Amino acid sequence: MKKTIYKYIFYEFIRYFTITLFALAAIIWSVQAVNFLDLVIEDGHAFSVYFSYSFLTLSKVLTKLIPFSFLISITLTILKLEKDNELIILWTSGLNKILVVNHLVYISLIIVFIQLILTSAINPTLLNLSRTLLKNSKLEFVSSMFKEKQFNDTVEGLTIFIEDKTSDKVYKNIFIRDESNFISTTGDVSSTIFAKSGYIGEDKKSLILFDGNIQKVNDVGKVNIVKFEKTSLNISGISTKSITEPKIQETPTIQILRCLGSKNLNLHNCNPTEKTRMNTKIEINKRFGMPLYMPLLALICSFLLESRRDRKFYHINKYLCFFVGFIILAAAEISVRYSGISWNHTLIYYLIPIGMVPIIYFTLLRKFKYENLQH
Repeated sequence: MKKTIYKYIFYEFIRYFTITLFALAAIIWSVQAVNFLDLVIEDGHAFSVYFSYSFLTLSKVLTKLIPFSFLISITLTILKLEKDNELIILWTSGLNKILVVNHLVYISLIIVFIQLILTSAINPTLLNLSRTLLKNSKLEFVSSMFKEKQFNDTVEGLTIFIEDKTSDKVYKNIFIRDESNFISTTGDVSSTIFAKSGYIGEDKKSLILFDGNIQKVNDVGKVNIVKFEKTSLNISGISTKSITEPKIQETPTIQILRCLGSKNLNLHNCNPTEKTRMNTKIEINKRFGMPLYMPLLALICSFLLESRRDRKFYHINKYLCFFVGFIILAAAEISVRYSGISWNHTLIYYLIPIGMVPIIYFTLLRKFKYENLQH
């Protein structure tokens, strides 16, 4: 019978957890995806890159929401059982409350395992893949670089300004400053182009300019001016200034751990500076420390099992348990930002959930050990 009861509680939790997690993720991911539209509007990436990049960041959103969704789901599961008088039936049948507490802790350990897999392996891999996607993509919406009366520096080392754009997509009074040798020939340090008009070719890979000049500065500082009536610039294959190097959260866990173990490794996001090592410790603590707060949340919510409808503070207690759990989550998110200051801060960050779990568990054990309510 106990197995049937445990399965029922587990299925109720999974139902609430799945609905809560994906509902919140859909909202946050949609808002985030709107912000990513700058990849198309500002940086000129293709829509396929935009959708792929947005999708690859979904796992990060899910991971961030798991603790909060867990808190909501555990609370709703217990309240649902209480509301339907199912808990009273369990206590009447002789089931000790501490056994239910143990089951909730087991459920939390499953979620801990899932979150550890996400934070340590899946997230860094998918986020790194999304960064590689940006790095390998080419600028497709070239027209996004040409905005009226705006200096656009979407492409690294290339600044473009146009005064006006006609209805037939002809640009007037064009200024281009090239400091990356994209337009310049070998030996030129930089180039400046002025043109009275121009348009993007039908192949979307060339910029046709009319009535202007090109001022080239070579490596000895000499300026050469070339006038033209018509010229074509090849603009295929250029990439934007989107950050292409992996950030610390996109770095594999193994590499971060190796970085912490040695101060002289020649690895990306790994150097002996104090700030870098602090950020490295913070990232590790985010991956391995945050999941440890799940059993603590399960035990906090277990105090709801103590409540009875005929008790004066029943309604206050259910809000209080959720509020305490929320405060713990908020405190964990804030404290992890300071956990990398020193190894002592890191130790304290891990000892808080590890130390509080047995204290709260034994408190519950004392409350429920001899309870076997009869109704």
